Amino acid sequence: MTRSFRVTRRAAIAGAVGAALSAPMINRGTYAFAADPARAYSRRAVDLVASSLVIDMLAPLKITTSPAYVAHRLTDAEAAEFRASGITGFHNAYGLGGPGAKAQALEYMAGWQGFVGRNSHVFTLVDTADDLDRAKRDGKCAVIMGIQNADQFEAVEDVATFRRLGLRCAQLTYNSQNVIGSGSTDRVDGGVSDYGAAIIAAMETERMLVDVSHCGDRTTLDAIAIARGPIAITHSNARAIAGHPRAKADEAIRALAAKGGVMGITGVRMFVRATDPTDVGHMADHVDHVAKLAGVEHVGIGSDADLNGYDDMKPDEYALLKAGYKGSYAFRDKIDIDGFDHPRKVFDLTEELIRRGYSNDNIGAVLGGNFRRLLAQVWG
Repeated sequence: MTRSFRVTRRAAIAGAVGAALSAPMINRGTYAFAADPARAYSRRAVDLVASSLVIDMLAPLKITTSPAYVAHRLTDAEAAEFRASGITGFHNAYGLGGPGAKAQALEYMAGWQGFVGRNSHVFTLVDTADDLDRAKRDGKCAVIMGIQNADQFEAVEDVATFRRLGLRCAQLTYNSQNVIGSGSTDRVDGGVSDYGAAIIAAMETERMLVDVSHCGDRTTLDAIAIARGPIAITHSNARAIAGHPRAKADEAIRALAAKGGVMGITGVRMFVRATDPTDVGHMADHVDHVAKLAGVEHVGIGSDADLNGYDDMKPDEYALLKAGYKGSYAFRDKIDIDGFDHPRKVFDLTEELIRRGYSNDNIGAVLGGNFRRLLAQVWG
């Protein structure tokens, strides 16, 4: 869903410094973060996040409208938030497109990769899947550069150009029709075009991950069928639960899994559940659904938010974001879900998966092992 909008930081968390756990237990078997003693997690959850390669396959580093933000140097508190999050892999992707999409995308790539370099004490860029492992060992946050559209590919040859410039993942469409295919909110879905099929072939040749998160139903199924190997739904939910047009039908989830693909589950409120309350447990319902439908090896996380989420945005920017989507998006008062709207949200999801009886191996797979496997296969 993510567009570029500024978020005001959560006051209670923005002052957090240090990623270490406090030594004393708050309750038997629960541990609090030194920076935020109000949040306590089980020893098992803490150890699982620490030992797992956690990959959020839709995690913009900052939702902002300010083009100047890419020149920003992180404060100590901001750096501490990233380090304490438990997330190693951040798929930094935004919804770009329309007239001038190529120039816009080139500026975006340069700006955000400059941001990563400027804050190299916290971040490192990802070229191959091995870089995710290296970042985990080094205690850094690995940034996967992506774009939530393919309008920047004005010619098939542009795929290779953007691959050389660092682009590792691209959606085919962003909600609406383009020359490649249809979006999830289009009235009519004509599927993948001939040009779109050529773009998919070029992306596979260049070892760039194909993403169909925002594609319409026919375009999603076409892309899965056309691709020689596995592709991704980096951030979506199960329509069987939420009934939302941006969610994916069971047919698509099965087809994705049959090719070896992985689907990331979002924490976007209206994608998770049609009515309130909507919390991290309801998000885990989507993990359960995909695991039962297609196998636990085909589900992961794609939160579709930065560390702090959407609901702390300035009122005018928050309203502007919502106004940028069709009525079928069905926004409610909040966009974030309860219990998954703060920098350490991955610990809350881990606790929920523990409560549901998932094994350590399966939790590690959901947290990032499945996407790591897919990325290694696609990128080589």
